[in-house]
Amino acid sequence: MARVYVSSVIGASAAKVWERVRDFNALPRWHPRIRDSRIEDALPGDKVGCIRNFNLQNGDNIREQLLGLSDYDMFCTYAILASPMPLSDYVATLRLTPITDGDRCFAEWSAEFSCDPKDEDDLVAGIGSNVFQGGFDALKRHFGG
Repeated sequence: MARVYVSSVIGASAAKVWERVRDFNALPRWHPRIRDSRIEDALPGDKVGCIRNFNLQNGDNIREQLLGLSDYDMFCTYAILASPMPLSDYVATLRLTPITDGDRCFAEWSAEFSCDPKDEDDLVAGIGSNVFQGGFDALKRHFGG
C-alpha cells in the first residue's frame, strides 16, 4: 500500500481555515488545480456519503465520496471512486490542528492507496506536490502566509 503525507503551517486560525475547506464541494474556491465541482444527487456538501464530481484544470474528471467529517476535530476523510490515475482503494484525510502559539494552524493531508509498484513513486510525488502541497500553498497565499 502506497502512502502520501504532507504537512504545513498556515498563517490563520484553524477555525478560519476550516471554514474555507470544510465544504466538500468547495475545492474550486481554494485549490488552483480544480476547475469546477458539483455534488451528485443535490446533496449538501457536508453530508457523509455525498459524492463530489469535479474536473481538474486539464479536463480530467474525478469522483470522490465523503467518508467522514468532523467540525469538532476539523477533519474530512474521503475516497476516490473514479479517476484517470492508475490507483485503487484510495482513502485520504485532510486535518487541521490549532497552534496555540500565534494565530496559525497545523495542516496535514495524507492518503493511502494501491497501485502497480512501477507507478508508486510518480503517484506519491504527484499527489504530494500537486494536490496536497499545492492546496496548502494556495491556502497560505489566501491567508497571507
